[in-house]
Amino acid sequence: MSTKLPVKLDPSSVVCLIDTREQLPLDLAPLRTMPATLATGDYSLLGLEHHVCIERKSLDDLLGCVGRDRDRFERELHRMLAYPVRVLLVESTWGEVELGQWRSKVTSSQAMGSLIGWAAMGIQLVLVGTHERAGQFASRLLYTIARRRYAELSSFWQAIDDFPKKRDDGTVEVTNYLVTESKRKVTGGI
Repeated sequence: MSTKLPVKLDPSSVVCLIDTREQLPLDLAPLRTMPATLATGDYSLLGLEHHVCIERKSLDDLLGCVGRDRDRFERELHRMLAYPVRVLLVESTWGEVELGQWRSKVTSSQAMGSLIGWAAMGIQLVLVGTHERAGQFASRLLYTIARRRYAELSSFWQAIDDFPKKRDDGTVEVTNYLVTESKRKVTGGI
């Protein structure tokens, strides 16, 4: 049984899921995208939907989540804690949040305090500045996650391929070693 996988995962073979409710989807090129209804978050990976959760927020969205929509958003953040990879991707910089030059009742102190509080509860915060940079970051992050999972899977398939095979003479082949079951004697070598 040969289960050889390509050595390298090509970015064009990675499928990113974009929640159907996402209003302004990110450009995740060169990765492929597909609309999906995600339980939590805006972006994930096909096959890793319960492993990866990225929530994207523009600055205006973020201010709404700090203010009037806080209860709803915090319930979403608590759901995100179930994901090993959970990221709040903000289309703003820390400097912009700190300056607080927006038309909202939310103060810069409230916005910064909320971001710090969410980070303290275990949500990774990434403030990227612009929508375009958010797409670049998300694409690279999603590809890196897919590539690492692919390497794990490749190792798993390699282990299956290397699984000891019993021979007619009663020995078990383990890569380049022979182990005789009755004597537990190792023959062969490096």
